[in-house]
Amino acid sequence: MKNHQIRMDVIGNNIANVNTTAFKAGRVNFKDTLSQLISYNSGAGQGSNKANQVGSGMTLAGIDNIFTQGGLVATGRETDLAIQGNGYFAVQSQNEDGDEVIYYTRDGSFYINEEDGEGYLVNSLGYNVLNVDGEPIRLELPINSININRDGKIFVNSEDTGEVIGLKQFDNQGELIKQGSNLYIYPGEDESGLGTPGSDGLGTIEACNLEMSNVDLTNEFSNMIITQRGYQANSRVITVSDEMLQELLNLKR
Repeated sequence: MKNHQIRMDVIGNNIANVNTTAFKAGRVNFKDTLSQLISYNSGAGQGSNKANQVGSGMTLAGIDNIFTQGGLVATGRETDLAIQGNGYFAVQSQNEDGDEVIYYTRDGSFYINEEDGEGYLVNSLGYNVLNVDGEPIRLELPINSININRDGKIFVNSEDTGEVIGLKQFDNQGELIKQGSNLYIYPGEDESGLGTPGSDGLGTIEACNLEMSNVDLTNEFSNMIITQRGYQANSRVITVSDEMLQELLNLKR
């Protein structure tokens, strides 16, 4: 029952984030637990035995994230970017100790932050977006217009700035850990750098668009019903077991 409640919590979180930009749905997997061996029955064949086992229930096997592509929605903002295909934007911040921390995200709702006479491309938290060299993207002011093509090249006032948005690709996306605010961290060692959009298997940049959540409401509501029925069935087992025990105790009377 507890594990079914965990699954219901994951489903509820998916539904809550149905309109969250670039959200990736979670999925709960179960596995059976160790079975108790009751006895062996000799089979018909020579040297063959049949094990009589009773299972001891189920437990949580893991909670996965489903990294399928979400739909794109047009916004009309030049600094709203969506990735069509593989890859993540890299954004840089500092932790409490002053060390630089790199996060990865599919949320491309970016802004221009003016600082020290230059414009920096940042996300909604003010974290710097990194270029293909792993450096914060710097743009000269004033910025009257900005255009970003599918290869990630940034043009300001119709002139090529030389800045290219970097994308990160992971061989195993399942290792990414959610940090909230549509951000992920990669816990392992990764020596590879950022790549150019549209090359080496990376997706392209779609300006004036944002990637929406990949949550399928039809699937989530179906899973909710199945999970609720599983919870009810397990609670019914407890009730019936209690009634059987009560009958056993009443045999003494």
